[in-house]
Amino acid sequence: MLNPLFLTFFRIGLFTLGGGYAMIPLIEAEVVNKRKWIDKTMFMDLIAVAQSCPGVFAINLSIFIGYRLKGVKGAVLSTLGTALPSLLIILAIAMFFQNFQDVPWVAATFAGIRPAVVALIAIPTWNMAKGAGINLMNCWIPIGSAMLIWLLGVNPIYIILAAGVGGYLYGQFLKPSE
Repeated sequence: MLNPLFLTFFRIGLFTLGGGYAMIPLIEAEVVNKRKWIDKTMFMDLIAVAQSCPGVFAINLSIFIGYRLKGVKGAVLSTLGTALPSLLIILAIAMFFQNFQDVPWVAATFAGIRPAVVALIAIPTWNMAKGAGINLMNCWIPIGSAMLIWLLGVNPIYIILAAGVGGYLYGQFLKPSE
């Protein structure tokens, strides 16, 4: 019998369009809410760590969840479960897409999928912002960071470093003691 960790991540990988960020609600529903393998706080922490590591976000997240649950074996199983569906689908598309890319209904289908993928990414972003305590008083930080990167071409590394220094200074000098 196949491992439940592998099957869970394989099913998520198979039915998710839009990449790693679109997988967040499905992973949370399975791993946190349904199976209760980890709690919401740990899930948010693993998302933060997965985002800060180089590589594919969905793979990073599956590695950390699998490792947390079953060590190295769990990391390998969850990673294979996440990556294998995409690999198989991409191989199938690559084999046949050349023949169908100019068919109008195929092009229209791909054009129709794009807005749905944006929504699949926007919802977990909104949920992460709420979970991270983003509110009307501090929403300028992620908005300003995004604008610096997008409009001025500032390297994201500098944004991360500045946010780390700012967070440290805030915690040391400005945050009211609890």
